[in-house]
Amino acid sequence: MLLVIDVGNTHTAIGVFADDKISGHWRISTNFKKTEDEFAMLCKSLLAEKGLGYNDIKGIAISCVVPPLVWILVKMSKVYFNLQPIVVNSDIKLNINIKTDYPEEVGADRIVNAVAASSIYKVPSIIIDYGTATTFCALDKDKNYLGGAIAPGIELSSNALFERTAKLPEVELINPGHAIGKNTIQAIQSGIVLGHLGLTRELVGRFKEELKGKPKVIATGGLAELIASSCPIIDKVDPLLTLRGLSIVYNLNS
Repeated sequence: MLLVIDVGNTHTAIGVFADDKISGHWRISTNFKKTEDEFAMLCKSLLAEKGLGYNDIKGIAISCVVPPLVWILVKMSKVYFNLQPIVVNSDIKLNINIKTDYPEEVGADRIVNAVAASSIYKVPSIIIDYGTATTFCALDKDKNYLGGAIAPGIELSSNALFERTAKLPEVELINPGHAIGKNTIQAIQSGIVLGHLGLTRELVGRFKEELKGKPKVIATGGLAELIASSCPIIDKVDPLLTLRGLSIVYNLNS
């Protein structure tokens, strides 16, 4: 069994793979102060739900965009699972070529998303991850990761508006159905959700102009369905794309 852990700024996704097929997955809040013992107890509880224990795990792959938590997870892997985990970065073996100015700056989550897209959906591809930040990544027909775009995420934008204004309320993130809001809540929903739709269409359109061929547009992340339901330029929503990418990276490096 393979344990995969993807740590984002807001949420952490954990999955278990058996014979390259995911057999369980969970999504929890990211806690920057969690210790290796606390992570281990959390993993023990989640694994027990599937009738598994530490000894059933034969490999671990980690993607983490919170640097202080990397060594915590590595230590947990060694102490509790007796395993040296594979930690994703631009220096390990990949099935893509990172062709950015500074490959070491590319986030681990963006790397594994591109790896998964290359293997599962083939290339060229445009990968959009609707997380704390909304990221757009471009893969050309030769499996070259060319770079992308980073924008504030939907929830981040909403929270910033709520926290930095005196009178605007926190609202449910849904499509209001029309651009002209008849009240403050609808106006905020229009600006954030429909605004993000516009962001998606504009960047995907420009990416397609710069990529040769007919790239497939793949969306992932917690709010991918919200945008994709009103955005036909998105070809596929894969909420487990990052976890699948971790499994592929592990197999490439084990």
